[in-house]
Amino acid sequence: MKKKKKLLLLGDIVGLIVTCIVFLIPFYFMFVQSLKSKPEANRLSLGWPGELHFENYIEVFQHANYQLVRAFKNSGILTLFTVLGLLVTAAMAAYVIQRRHDRLMTGIQAVIMLGLMIPASILPTIHLLQSLHIYKTMFSMVMIEIALQTPFAIMLYRGYMASIPRELEEAARIDGCSKWQIFSKVIFPLLKPIQATLIILVGVTTFNDFTNPLYFLPGSENTTVQLTLYNYQGQLGNSYNLLFADIIIITIPMLILFIIFNKKIVDGMVAGSVKG
Repeated sequence: MKKKKKLLLLGDIVGLIVTCIVFLIPFYFMFVQSLKSKPEANRLSLGWPGELHFENYIEVFQHANYQLVRAFKNSGILTLFTVLGLLVTAAMAAYVIQRRHDRLMTGIQAVIMLGLMIPASILPTIHLLQSLHIYKTMFSMVMIEIALQTPFAIMLYRGYMASIPRELEEAARIDGCSKWQIFSKVIFPLLKPIQATLIILVGVTTFNDFTNPLYFLPGSENTTVQLTLYNYQGQLGNSYNLLFADIIIITIPMLILFIIFNKKIVDGMVAGSVKG
């Protein structure tokens, strides 16, 4: 028994060391470079700078007429409306799929789950958006994000909805509730644990999305936070201090959010998997 405890303790220590090497050292490296002068940062050493240059962060914010501020605004709007859209639409779809067990629902479920494996077709999607005259608009980008993340959201919702007793719906039906009232007043309020998980996971994924805004939302006025890094690589490629300062700025918000709500993410996903 004591031997097992020692092995577990050793495993925890090894895991902690590996975590520090994989995550903390790269973050420390980026943070150190962001505080150095341009000549020091270009040497890419791990040493602490002789003089701290916090003005690097101010310069990054001011670069290209405050492009980073516009990027945070665009990413915030995109993330907010994507999360709100998914919370409602994916919940309704998952409710119908979970409660109905016929061939039609089986086929629809299979098609939706294919979305987890099939990536977006770039050129046909752009052609469709241009035909609808919504290309390069925030509305089209929100719709694309919702469409791409709907299969994952439905999968989470279905697993959790399986744990909700059908007796609650039958009682509501006896009381005279319509199907919409049953969903909105009985089912939807019970989804709060998995909704917290979905908000964080979808929020982080959308905020950190690089590929889709690059193709479907081009233009300097539509820049998102991840695209600022792409732009800065071309404009500030020889100024590693500013480049790493931008990386730190766009990483910290989602990192803080993930750390704060990490327990809710795990609890929500475990609840759905165990009860489903």
